[in-house]
Amino acid sequence: MRVEPLGDKVVVKRLEAKGTTSGGIVLPDSAKEKPQQGRVLSVGDGALLADGTRAVPQVQEGDRVLFTSYAGTEVVVDVEDLLIMRESDILAVME
Repeated sequence: MRVEPLGDKVVVKRLEAKGTTSGGIVLPDSAKEKPQQGRVLSVGDGALLADGTRAVPQVQEGDRVLFTSYAGTEVVVDVEDLLIMRESDILAVME
């Protein structure tokens, strides 16, 4: 199933959390923080402007992005955890 976001929304899949610390200590699942990085899977048409035109989205499918910790709404599609968020919740594109 494919999720098509509307307007200025973006569908993001979180990247996996690291299982060990920089010192080599293995972290249990309960101690892992949710990562604030993800991969853009789908992008909407862009925000609707006052003059009726659409703003061109700044992110593209496949971009690796950094977003705020409470960004978006978590949804499960085909046993896959995804986030649907506004493009304004994305802080940066990482290369």
